[in-house]
Amino acid sequence: MGWSAAFLCLALLTGAADGSRGAPATYANPVIDRDFPDPAILQAPDGAYYAYATQSAHDGHMLNIQVARSADLVRWEQLGDALPVKPVWASRTQDFWAPHVVRHDGRYYLYYSARPDPTPADAEPGLCLAVATAERPEGPFTDVGHPLQCGSGFVNIDPMAFDDPATGRRLLYWGSGFGPIKVQELAPDRISFAPGSRPVELVQVHQNAGPDDYQRLVEGAWVVLRGGWYYLFYSGDACCGPNAHYAVMVARSRHATGPFQPGGVILAKRGLWTAPGHNSVIADARGQLWIAYHAVDTRWPRENPADELNTRRVMLLDRLVWRNGWPRLADGGPTETVQGAPAAP
Repeated sequence: MGWSAAFLCLALLTGAADGSRGAPATYANPVIDRDFPDPAILQAPDGAYYAYATQSAHDGHMLNIQVARSADLVRWEQLGDALPVKPVWASRTQDFWAPHVVRHDGRYYLYYSARPDPTPADAEPGLCLAVATAERPEGPFTDVGHPLQCGSGFVNIDPMAFDDPATGRRLLYWGSGFGPIKVQELAPDRISFAPGSRPVELVQVHQNAGPDDYQRLVEGAWVVLRGGWYYLFYSGDACCGPNAHYAVMVARSRHATGPFQPGGVILAKRGLWTAPGHNSVIADARGQLWIAYHAVDTRWPRENPADELNTRRVMLLDRLVWRNGWPRLADGGPTETVQGAPAAP
């Protein structure tokens, strides 16, 4: 079957191509069949879902931060670029990674990573954590004018903001670059760290790990509070490229700032899908939790013939369940068969 025929079959299956207005009863992965890495989903007050993703080129145009909208988590409308104007401190680079958006007092805050413009003293600057704001969930977001924090390599990536209901503290999780996943308190303005705060290390890489160990690198934190436990989802090892080896792991704690107890790998390659990871977690209209993440379709591992292998990362969606106090995928791994769809608002 050709790709156009396969896409039509998927569209008919999910109800996206027949013009029906009701929520689809079933769906099949992928739910976004284009390069859409590191997806983070937010539900807006009107019930619509917004998904944000790392930069990608489409139709010859580079989108700094991708954004899409859905009424049911299955059928997605591409909205273009949530950050159409580069920040003044990163106007000459093109490295915009792993966005996360939260809403507070009617305003939207986009946390992301970017590479600053090089200087004579630093021709190869490392990535920075950054913040942009907007009046609407789709943007346009405007950078606050300066990085939140910079450092060497790609240590400062994958930010995830979380307001702790137990303490009222605004927290930011981040980390990679073969370092630990960390958390630090944000100031009330949400665009700076709280004065006097320090990062707390939560999840460490495995030193001297073997080639099959996913925790040789850790990144992509996502926190969920459920039943008095803080569940920290995170991904590990190599996201993409010829040596892609990626998976989602989970740890839990009674406190948002740890210590966290490891719970092992919950999502790894299976069937058509390789290198799944960098997830977000979102509830449907009935409160059922779903995990959205990217993975590489082994039948279509690159967007263009000249691209590196395993760089076309599409968005998948699967249902989460809890077993013995730990989250697991309902079907055990990335699904490629027809599944029951999320409940729509």
